[in-house]
Amino acid sequence: MKKMLSLAAMFAVLAYASPASAELKLSGDASVRLRDVSYFGDADQFSFTGSADDDVVYQYRVRLNAAADLGNGYFFKALVMNEDRNYAGGWQSVRHGNTETISLDISNFYFGRMLENSHWMVGRLPLNSFDNPIFDLTLYPAQPLANPVYNINFDRVFGGNYGVKLGNGMLNATLCVLDNDSHNNTSADGDGLFNDGYALHLDYKVNVGNVTLEPQFLSVLTNSDIWYQDITGRVTTLAYKVTPYTFGALVGVPAGNAKLSFGGFYTTCDDTTPNGGPHVKYDGYLLRVKGEIGNFMAWYDYNHTTVKPGGNDIKLNNHFVWAQYKIPVYSSAMGSVTLQPTLRYLASKRDDGFNNYSGERLRSELWATVTF
Repeated sequence: MKKMLSLAAMFAVLAYASPASAELKLSGDASVRLRDVSYFGDADQFSFTGSADDDVVYQYRVRLNAAADLGNGYFFKALVMNEDRNYAGGWQSVRHGNTETISLDISNFYFGRMLENSHWMVGRLPLNSFDNPIFDLTLYPAQPLANPVYNINFDRVFGGNYGVKLGNGMLNATLCVLDNDSHNNTSADGDGLFNDGYALHLDYKVNVGNVTLEPQFLSVLTNSDIWYQDITGRVTTLAYKVTPYTFGALVGVPAGNAKLSFGGFYTTCDDTTPNGGPHVKYDGYLLRVKGEIGNFMAWYDYNHTTVKPGGNDIKLNNHFVWAQYKIPVYSSAMGSVTLQPTLRYLASKRDDGFNNYSGERLRSELWATVTF
């Protein structure tokens, strides 16, 4: 917390250091939450992680946003938060004797220019993967549900983005650097200039009447880390270097006082890994239905992925439900206080032709959040 206060003080000093300097705007949020986790069935056969069964966990998170308008369309933005990889999404758990520490990191930062019909930006870019699961399915094809990119990868990627108005919509192209592991990413032919992990994401968003359409395409261009399945079907920590591609779309539809959105994405890979590694072949899809009305929001995801290791196919089915209700406690022009009861349910099933496993995880949570 001392580091957070020191950073805030530093930003404040910089913001008023000179009349000619850009105005730096600060905002952020702080949350505490109580979580209870329950496991059912063969949960130990899957990559379900977290607290012990039926045990209340106390967690907290602080995030600080900085933004500067440099004039003439140029801008800078940054997010500072805890990125301890032992805790998903920047949430810190209370440890024995309150001995845990908060290490603050610049989670994302980017600068660029906004024009009337185009824009560009470069840096550690936010992915908005909480609402857009295309990166989840691409990078975690065996179990893309429960927002793995948001929680594990902190919802950002290094790269450059260019957007241009095309017709009635906006076309965005983002070149992503997924990893910089050239020393592990070489083939039998030797090193090359572009042996790091690159991906290209294309997104076109357009309104047709009251309906919002957003077709997308994501291709891993060079061998990169993909969280895959071993032959037993269990998620492994080994990231194979392959080049899958994913395509699909999001659709937003107003329905009276409610807002409905639908998503469908398909991913596939048929590739030989470097240095004599295994042949990786799989395909899968993800379907999403999401609804919002007032302060209530819920969505349902379904994923089916078939891994083809050369023998019996491994069939994976995953279901996920997120439901939350936001209770306003206080609100003003300077900030707000809310309470948010939340339920998250994940169910997975694996069939490898010889064995069937089914596991479930239920997380019930209560969030208290102040924004400023």
